Amino acid sequence: MFKNKIVLLLILLSCTYSYAQLGGQSTYQFLNLVSSPRQAALGGKVLTNIDYDVTQGLYNPAAINPEMDNQLALNFSNYLGGITYGTAAYAYSWDRHTQTLHAGMTYINYGDFDGYDENGVPTGTFTGTEAALSLGYALQIGYSDFYFGSNIKFITSTLEQYSSIGIATDLGLMYVDDDLDFQAALVVRNLGTQITTYAGQRESLPLDITLGLSQTLEHVPIRWHLTFENLQQWPIAVSNPARATTDLEGNQTEEKIGFLNNVMRHTIIGAELFPDKGFNIRLGYNFRRAEELRIVDQRNFSGLSVGFGIKINKLRFSYTHAKYTAASNANFFGLHIDLQ
Repeated sequence: MFKNKIVLLLILLSCTYSYAQLGGQSTYQFLNLVSSPRQAALGGKVLTNIDYDVTQGLYNPAAINPEMDNQLALNFSNYLGGITYGTAAYAYSWDRHTQTLHAGMTYINYGDFDGYDENGVPTGTFTGTEAALSLGYALQIGYSDFYFGSNIKFITSTLEQYSSIGIATDLGLMYVDDDLDFQAALVVRNLGTQITTYAGQRESLPLDITLGLSQTLEHVPIRWHLTFENLQQWPIAVSNPARATTDLEGNQTEEKIGFLNNVMRHTIIGAELFPDKGFNIRLGYNFRRAEELRIVDQRNFSGLSVGFGIKINKLRFSYTHAKYTAASNANFFGLHIDLQ
């Protein structure tokens, strides 16, 4: 039975490469937003935290584990352009704390917009909101060091007068080596479809295939994280017209993006200092964000993120500041409550 599940997972992983989608090419893009301040601080995508952090189950269902029992997380972000969004997650264990069920929600509000018709006459204000409710479960594959998890997500979206409903699933496979304190995870997110469309045209969901590695160093209180995102598409880079060069004769040469540059745009690095203590510091760097949002001949530290977490009794507070552009950055706030 377990062998059949592994075979099924590998088939799904291989088939998803034919559906490769990135931002701007699919709907429900909010599904791939950062789920917590901890994740934001470590570069935006972390798959391998298998501990109390119940929010991790939103991004990697294979990370759902009994340590999340009766843990509640509430996260909020004052995002770019006046957009606000948040996540919530809770987990409950039963059967002598060997089975854990995870529930989560992601919500985004795009703010208010002024509407006009084709003649420029005001038609009033409108807004846009989207939300996803998820249920997840994970199991150990036999007596091995591998864990398999799945989320099912129910999605609703309202943009002005248009609305859509969708359904999706996330699949995660994680390897845990307790002796080396090492984890590796492969996650396929947002496999699904629209149940109802906005205006009769069916759109794909924002597929994301991500590989993550992490390890706590033996004699140093640091946990490193290495993530490779958007593996469903290669190459991921597109030449930026603003970086084209012009010679003395007026001939333009497009920006050249080499193999190494493409590799780096799939890469995220992060580190946690004192990961198991009551106070820890987190740092991350997202190479793709840094490259795509940087300004020529100007240093603005795009792609860099820094945050911290502090535990007071049964409460954990988290904060992260992430650099995006010279004009706007994002702040993430989180509250984690131990209800036991």
